[in-house]
Amino acid sequence: VQLQASGGGLVQAGGSLRLSCVASGLPFSDYALGWFRQAPGKEREYVTAISWGGGSTDYVSTVKGRFTISRDNAKNTVYLQMNSLKHEDTAVYYCAAGITMGNFLKNSGLEYWGKGTQVTVSS
Repeated sequence: VQLQASGGGLVQAGGSLRLSCVASGLPFSDYALGWFRQAPGKEREYVTAISWGGGSTDYVSTVKGRFTISRDNAKNTVYLQMNSLKHEDTAVYYCAAGITMGNFLKNSGLEYWGKGTQVTVSS
């Protein structure tokens, strides 16, 4: 199983980025997908998750209204559209897969993780 994240980069505050995570080797449409991030010197934190069918989403309060998670099961891909980026969004972003969204909300039982993609927001 592989989760390959991409789309990170350097952007000015107020700008936008779109992250992608392509999965292979797992029944993609059977899994909830989501994103975590880890800033320098801080613990990894949950950002957002989406249910297997895309009908349910959840966001940490600090990104609500700015970030949007979506998925395309035909392409085995989950996306994270990040708008109105702030300096404090700077982190390595990781995608992950779990059987339920509860795995993300509890940060427990997540089966697969991708390598991260760096997002840097200049102030």
